[in-house]
Amino acid sequence: MDEKSKEFLYRLLETPSPSGAEQPVQRLVRDHVEGFADSAEPDVHGNLMIGINTRAKRKVVLAGHCDQIGFLVKHVSKDGYVTVEALGGVDRAVLPGSRVTIHTKTGPVRGVFGKKPIHKQTSQETGQVPPLDSLWIDVGARDQQEAEAKIEMGDYVTFELAVTELWGDHVCAPGLDNKAGLWACLEALRICAKSNLSVALYVLSSVQEELGSRGAQTGITALEPEVGIAIDVTLSSDDPSNQASTTVPCRLGAGPCVSRGPNTNRVVGDMLRRAAERAKIPYQRAPSGELEGNDAKAIQTGDSGVATASIGIPQRNMHTQAEVCRLADLVATARLAAEFVRSVADDTDFRPFHAER
Repeated sequence: MDEKSKEFLYRLLETPSPSGAEQPVQRLVRDHVEGFADSAEPDVHGNLMIGINTRAKRKVVLAGHCDQIGFLVKHVSKDGYVTVEALGGVDRAVLPGSRVTIHTKTGPVRGVFGKKPIHKQTSQETGQVPPLDSLWIDVGARDQQEAEAKIEMGDYVTFELAVTELWGDHVCAPGLDNKAGLWACLEALRICAKSNLSVALYVLSSVQEELGSRGAQTGITALEPEVGIAIDVTLSSDDPSNQASTTVPCRLGAGPCVSRGPNTNRVVGDMLRRAAERAKIPYQRAPSGELEGNDAKAIQTGDSGVATASIGIPQRNMHTQAEVCRLADLVATARLAAEFVRSVADDTDFRPFHAER
C-alpha cells in the first residue's frame, strides 16, 4: 500500500463512526472523493452514495459500511461514573480496562472501563464474563455534577481510536470492521475512475450495518442497482482458536475471500473468481449456506432483487479494540473489485440461469 493510501486508511480509522453517529467519517469520505467522483450524495438515513460514469444505464454498487461498534451513555452515577449500553455485538470479555472516548458536544472525554476488583469477586464471579451493566466508565470526575458538565445522556462512545503497526504489514485498530472494507470500495472507485467503464459505478458508504444493515436497505432501494457487492471484513481461521479440521481456511495475507453459496449470484461469483485469476490477484474461497454477517442480504433482497456477492477481508479479533488485518489483503480486495467492475460488458447477463456451473 502506498503512503498516500495508507494515510487515508489511518485517517478513517482515527475518525469516530459508532452506529448512528457516522457523519464525521462520511464527511471525510466526501472530501476524499471530491477530485475523482462525479457525485457524492448523502441521504436522510446518513448513507453517502458516491458515483462515477453515472450516465450509464447499468448500475453496479460496491457497499462498505462505515459504522463501527460502540456504546451509548445511559446513566451517570452520583459519584461520576458512566454506564453505557452497547451498539452492535461488542465482545464484553475485552471491556474491563479498555480505554474509551466519549464523544461530547464540547469535545472528546477519555475514560477507562472499570469493574469489581478480583479481590472482591465471589467464586461465581471469578473467571466469568461480566454483564455490561456491572461495568462502568471512569473519566476521573469527582461527582455527577462534574461529569454532567460535559457528558450527556445519549452521547456516543468508542474504543480509543488509534492504529498500531505490527510485523509484516499487519495493522491493529478498533474499527477495521469495516473501515478496511470501506477503504477497499473507495480505492476500487478511484482505480475505475481512470478506466472506460460500461457501467455506472457507485460506492454505498452505508450506516448502521452493526444494527441490522439498516443503511444498506435504504441505500440499495434508492440506487436500484443491477449488481451489488458487499465488501466487509470476515473471520480469519489462522489463530489458535481455530483447530477444527473442517473450518474453512481464511488466512491473513492470502487475499480476499470470495463468497459462494445461496447468498451469492452464480454469475457474479464466477466473474469474481475469473477476475482474480486473470489479474493474478490472490484470493480465497468462502462457501457458506448461512446468511452472511454483512450487508449482502439487504442488497440481495433490495428493490426487485440484486445480483449479489460478498468479498471478505480476513480479520482477527473481530468486534474488539484489537482488530487485525493485513494491508496487502486490502489492496488485493480493491484490485479485485475494480477488475470485476471493468469486466462487466453491455451484454453481461447476471441471471443465474446463465451461470457456468
